[in-house]
Amino acid sequence: MPHAPRRGRSGQQRARRQGILRAATDLARGGGFEAVQMREVAESAGVALGTLYRYFPSKIHLLVAVLQDQLRLLHGTLDADPPHGPGAGARVAETLMRAFHAMRDEPHLASAMVRALTSADRSVRAEVDTVLEITSGIVLDAMKAGGAPTPAQLSAVRVIEHTWFSLLISWLSGRTTIETVGTDLKTVCRLAEAHPANRETSEGAQ
Repeated sequence: MPHAPRRGRSGQQRARRQGILRAATDLARGGGFEAVQMREVAESAGVALGTLYRYFPSKIHLLVAVLQDQLRLLHGTLDADPPHGPGAGARVAETLMRAFHAMRDEPHLASAMVRALTSADRSVRAEVDTVLEITSGIVLDAMKAGGAPTPAQLSAVRVIEHTWFSLLISWLSGRTTIETVGTDLKTVCRLAEAHPANRETSEGAQ
């Protein structure tokens, strides 16, 4: 059964959905992926189990939606306090390290969200696409891309995103260190310098 459509939700439906996300986030924060049981989420959110499944057909759908929610919160904090690096690459690296540190501070939550993302099948494609869209927006904002991004910029953003998620997975599994994460992010974020944002390009031409 498909989840409730994003458009046309009433205020009550939006509030109910946010309550479900908060309940799932709290459970994941306390005990990771295994702690998020649909019945417990429903009880914590104060909704019927059937209602929960109408919004989120599975735990994977739910936790990917939690990841969307966390990325939107991060995006909001970056709007309030944008990165101040001297170039696009430095700003993107700073932004993604902030995101990484936020994940590091909530290891159980981070592990649950990333496990859901890597376990997602075709039925969760729309939700995963939204995660990537939000992440792309965060990176493009750090690049200060003015107007529509070029194909080269979008390609650079995709490579940067894939590297960031891969580093996060490696760190969560204990295969890499925070220092290596920082070094590798600085390396891949140089792609943002290779494909400068439109705004910076136009300013340099003046």
